[in-house]
Amino acid sequence: MADAHSSATNEVRATSNSKATMKAERKPISPQDATVLVVEDNVSNFVLIARMLGYMGIHCEWKTSGYEVVEYADTLPRLDLILMDIRLPYEDGYGALKKIRSSPSLRDTLVIAVTAEASQDQVNKARESGFDGFIGKPLDPDRFPEQIRKILANDPVWEMG
Repeated sequence: MADAHSSATNEVRATSNSKATMKAERKPISPQDATVLVVEDNVSNFVLIARMLGYMGIHCEWKTSGYEVVEYADTLPRLDLILMDIRLPYEDGYGALKKIRSSPSLRDTLVIAVTAEASQDQVNKARESGFDGFIGKPLDPDRFPEQIRKILANDPVWEMG
């Protein structure tokens, strides 16, 4: 029994280490080369995000729901980052993240939770669910560009606002 337990523990460690290694090996991305998919149902929020990304020279795409986000993302010639609202119609950000992580072509894509439900509990839940970072709303136009630059440089951002 103890051998089975230690074997399972070693498998978990190996999986965790390989994930950490994969993310550590991810090359930094220049904002001018980046494509970002914004999954946001609020038009005003999307416009704000798109303007800030555009100001940075980042190309962005838009999806209003987590529903079929994998199918849509697979049609893009390049995808470096997904900014995912948590509260979405049809399928929330957590459900969409599960599908992204199970997609061979997208599983290593950076996915950042972007939500108005900015509390330590939500940050913890996002981290445990497999998000690569967290940015709380309302977004700060003075800080957002630097947050995105850090994320693209593989420097994690976990900020409530």
